[in-house]
Amino acid sequence: MRLLFMGPPGAGKGTQATLLAEKLGIPHISTGDIFRANVSEGTELGRKAQSYMDKGEYVPDEVTNAMVRDRLAADDARVGFLLDGYPRTVDQVDTLDAILADLGESLEAVVELVVDREELIARLLKRAETSGRTDDTEEVIRHRQEVYEQTTPLLSVYRDRGLLVQVDGVGDVDDVQARILSALPQGA
Repeated sequence: MRLLFMGPPGAGKGTQATLLAEKLGIPHISTGDIFRANVSEGTELGRKAQSYMDKGEYVPDEVTNAMVRDRLAADDARVGFLLDGYPRTVDQVDTLDAILADLGESLEAVVELVVDREELIARLLKRAETSGRTDDTEEVIRHRQEVYEQTTPLLSVYRDRGLLVQVDGVGDVDDVQARILSALPQGA
């Protein structure tokens, strides 16, 4: 199964995507993980990405697209994938369509986790306290929420294609996971 996972920072995408990918036997491909790997390895793309991530901004398309294209072409993604954090723009939707067409694939569903904004900010502030994430100040968190809202046109694109599945992301992990599984197309 080939899935996209969408939702604002703090919605639980990482947790739910990891669990769902494991259950479906497909790789969880997170652009955040791809970026962090490049940053920790000190690649040129990683240094470019870091300068944007430090400000809570999206990494430019040309950097992101190249990373995603390489990752989706990897052997483990041939059986399917769960892509998290990409696309973020309508141009990236077009690029993803082209990447998948080159691979002879297409998306089967786009899952959006829906969570109230103030709940998200509270979750991320708590995470910052407990994990020591210095990048999670309230100002940066609020800015990330605003930046995420720029992805709203993507939801319309995928809704028009009949691929969008919106799931309530509030509740315990198992309850949210059950809602996602029941909302996926049959055969997942």
